[in-house]
Amino acid sequence: MSFGEPKAEVSARATARVAITRLMLTNFRSYGMLDLRIEPGHVVLVGPNGAGKTNVLEALSMLAPGRGLRGVKLSELARAAPGEAAGRPWAVSATVASGGFDTQLGVGYMPGGEDAGVAKRAVRIDGVPVGNPAALAERVRLIWLTPSMDGLFVEGTSERRRFLDRLISGFDPAHARLWASYEGAMRERIGALRAHAQTAWLNALERTMAEAGVALVASRLAGLRQLERVMETQRASTFPRADIAVAGSIEDLLTRMAAVEVEDHFVGQLAASRSNDLDAGRTSVGPHLTDFVVRHREKGREARACSTGEQKALLIRLTLAGAALPAPGGLETPVLLLDEVAAHLDEGRRRALFDEIDALGVQAWMTGTDQSAFSALDGSAQFQRVSEGHIRPV
Repeated sequence: MSFGEPKAEVSARATARVAITRLMLTNFRSYGMLDLRIEPGHVVLVGPNGAGKTNVLEALSMLAPGRGLRGVKLSELARAAPGEAAGRPWAVSATVASGGFDTQLGVGYMPGGEDAGVAKRAVRIDGVPVGNPAALAERVRLIWLTPSMDGLFVEGTSERRRFLDRLISGFDPAHARLWASYEGAMRERIGALRAHAQTAWLNALERTMAEAGVALVASRLAGLRQLERVMETQRASTFPRADIAVAGSIEDLLTRMAAVEVEDHFVGQLAASRSNDLDAGRTSVGPHLTDFVVRHREKGREARACSTGEQKALLIRLTLAGAALPAPGGLETPVLLLDEVAAHLDEGRRRALFDEIDALGVQAWMTGTDQSAFSALDGSAQFQRVSEGHIRPV
């Protein structure tokens, strides 16, 4: 494990705002039907706990690869009356405005659409079916921060790793495809072990998995370097800079060896662990076990040893750094989904956060129970009141 030394600055750039201007929900969470039209600016959803504010952000997060901001099964997202079984169909549709053009994105779930026991999302882009949800990351970049992530630095490694991979995918859509390829290869290998496949077939699967895994790790290390550089260029603020690193066997090897040598080493590890992996039902080595290590630079200690407030500030700094990075091949900005982000910030930090979001030129969807916490956005944000599955302008 090593902390990289930032060496270059990210040049200043003009950004083209990307905004979600319409959101339609059908049978999603607390919403039977919703058709919300808004202007391409900040959106603040206010209302009491349980009103459905977070459900809106979760619906938007389903327009990104992965399982959304709550990480639940697709069958659990459908609106269901008390006592009614889960697993009904649902749909989310959004209009994304960018550079004078609109793109229609749609995702949904239909019971019975499982493939080898795995539920599949139906994805459409401008009405055309798309087989790989990773293609969504090329049309809209979504970065989110939720209260459940406040314990990120003191919980298990899997949540930290997923946070890092989502953050990188937010400015490098190809990273999402690499992760999907690696996961697919890993599932196929476990299936082949259970089926007692021939050695030649297992050899081929493990070579494919090693190639996908090393490519994923290379993308992860490149993403870390970009995050480090952009944090160096961002202005001083109340949100501290962080030193960041990854702790993983494949990552460590790739900093010392050529990629082809790391692939060969990984293949050998996979072959040696076949029996154990079959017994455990999971792969015991690889970049799916990597940890994301964050350290508070000014305090000189790891984030897990920092106070709750310092950990929240570090999360915000990392999120803003990810939002500041351009996507390859374009200047488009992400859309931020910030759930209850102002709840535990004092007025000074709230104003600093809103100022930095404005400076990035991004659209932010924010939720809160107290409208006054967003008073600094009066006149520049669209306030919407959420109540019992309905949304109306304040």
